[in-house]
Amino acid sequence: MVKIINVVGARPQFIKYFPISRAIQTFNDQSGSPIKDILVHTGQHYDYEMSKIFFDEFGIKEPEYHLEVGSGPHGQQTALVLQRIEDVINKEHPDAVVIYGDTNSTLGAAVAASKVHVPVIHVEAGLRSFNKYMPEEINRILADHVSALLLCPSRTAVNNLITEGFKNIINKGSLIAEDYSGLEADINNPSVINVGDVMFDSVLHAVEIAKKRSNILDKLDLAKEDYCLLTIHRAENTDRKDAFENVVQFVNNTANGRKVIFPMHPRTKKVYEGAEKKFADNIKIIEPAGYFDILMLLKNSSLVMTDSGGMQKEAYWLNVPCITLRDETEWVETVESGWNVLYREYTGSHRMSNTDAHYGDGQTAERVAALLKSIQ
Repeated sequence: MVKIINVVGARPQFIKYFPISRAIQTFNDQSGSPIKDILVHTGQHYDYEMSKIFFDEFGIKEPEYHLEVGSGPHGQQTALVLQRIEDVINKEHPDAVVIYGDTNSTLGAAVAASKVHVPVIHVEAGLRSFNKYMPEEINRILADHVSALLLCPSRTAVNNLITEGFKNIINKGSLIAEDYSGLEADINNPSVINVGDVMFDSVLHAVEIAKKRSNILDKLDLAKEDYCLLTIHRAENTDRKDAFENVVQFVNNTANGRKVIFPMHPRTKKVYEGAEKKFADNIKIIEPAGYFDILMLLKNSSLVMTDSGGMQKEAYWLNVPCITLRDETEWVETVESGWNVLYREYTGSHRMSNTDAHYGDGQTAERVAALLKSIQ
């Protein structure tokens, strides 16, 4: 039996873990040598709407451990994750620790596991915005460089790691087979593997659920493509008043009287209350919404403006034009396709091409489960 600790703490990580947990369960149902999946919730998102609702909606099992880290400065939050996850690792003695994305939970768990010589498996490795003023960029780089298995969502991510000096590139950076297994998880010889994007798996499954469960369009009296969607939560937009007000001004100008639905993140709400510049009357602010509601709002919108990395890709897969409220993006393929435009480069329209399969085939979770079951 292989014992794995999966570490989650923020909305995107719950969504990424969801298909992997399903793939692990499918494998366990078919195998006499199951994967023991221990789920640790750091509590980085402590608000019910931003955390527990995702477990409820997706049917994710109750975590075995709640670390209750909560909000706080980057150093404090990361340190608490590191300290508390180390206690869990020392108690459980796992064969590997799986981390997701680029949050403080990601970094804290990566450092804790590597320090006690437990292999780190990084799902969504190799992403780079090339802006080290972004806390997420620091988290990505450091987490990658202490990981033993770097599971990349795209060929671009693989190439980023090659540029940084990684040598052990599996299958020459091309997408591996679904049943690929047998890799040694060695921090001194880390393996870079293109498994595709697990978020693609999630969207394919979740959009079908959302069609059945969500009534958000009726609730808000919305018709398909008669509104835009807005989300803002990144530190680069919410930590500085001038940056936030620049985004507010851009949204007001770009919306140009069109209806905009804005589920406001708790962090953004605090900043907005103290801002001098306010959104125009056509920007309808609503409470944070569950993932299936957000997915239906996105799928049926005519345009999304967001600083979320995950939503850029979701828009790409759902054929919704996107304006990214950042100066750069790690998802360069979406920009190259024309479906996504950085807000400072937006000229009033998109030049969309076909959404090529840059991010795999929707079977990433099966690839990850195959790798987990054979950790050496």
